[in-house]
Amino acid sequence: MATLQVRDIDDRLYKYLKTSARLKNRSISQEVITIIQEYLNNTQNPARNATKEFLALSGAWKDERSAEEIVEDIRTHRTSSTTRFGEANGIFD
Repeated sequence: MATLQVRDIDDRLYKYLKTSARLKNRSISQEVITIIQEYLNNTQNPARNATKEFLALSGAWKDERSAEEIVEDIRTHRTSSTTRFGEANGIFD
């Protein structure tokens, strides 16, 4: 494994790292490695914006039929609970 040595760290930053490491039961080296790993993992996978992704779906479903035709198609292809669960008067009827 490689060794990384960092010099001239600001005293306040070192104190912050030391406190953070102690609170998480880590050595300062382990804390620094964890911080670097988390930072690099987050920058490699940019945060996704759920709103933008949802809006990008607008108009994604193309169908030449009217809403009424689509609803009618759904209704005609439904199955009753009798055929889904095998017997009438069952728990799901």
